[in-house]
Amino acid sequence: GAREAAMRARLVAFVEAQPDAFERSLAMGHVTASAWIVDPARTRALLVHHRKLGKWLQPGGHADGDPDVRAAALREAREESGLGSLRFASEAIYDLDVHAIPARPGEPAHEHFDVRFAFEADPGEPLVTSAESHALAWVALGDLPAYGADESVLRLARKTAGIPG
Repeated sequence: GAREAAMRARLVAFVEAQPDAFERSLAMGHVTASAWIVDPARTRALLVHHRKLGKWLQPGGHADGDPDVRAAALREAREESGLGSLRFASEAIYDLDVHAIPARPGEPAHEHFDVRFAFEADPGEPLVTSAESHALAWVALGDLPAYGADESVLRLARKTAGIPG
């Protein structure tokens, strides 16, 4: 859609203009990577309850200087879920999102240029929570609004039918 095309254009322009685009130290904003993890049936997604934000979100995090956002998305997904069965459902970028991060003590307001990849994992595998997440849950796509999912997460869910099987 037009909104995604606009976000893609913003992300490309940002990366071209900012040599430090992948560094968390870039105060105006930085590239992040996240993972939309679905079950083989494409009916559920794995969400993390994010401690700092108090929200249910897809796993993800800072690229920490690594321009290989695919590798960063996989690393974050593994770290936050403990899933060994994780695999890329597609080589392609699944979604892009640019969102504002509010100011916090010691950190100015900035933007995250989030590059999302689709993964598949076995929902029968035990989940392992990390220090950053205090809860993980496989959530039926239809139940996402009840978890307070924001529009960005709901968009990820709407696109799930298009993930290669």
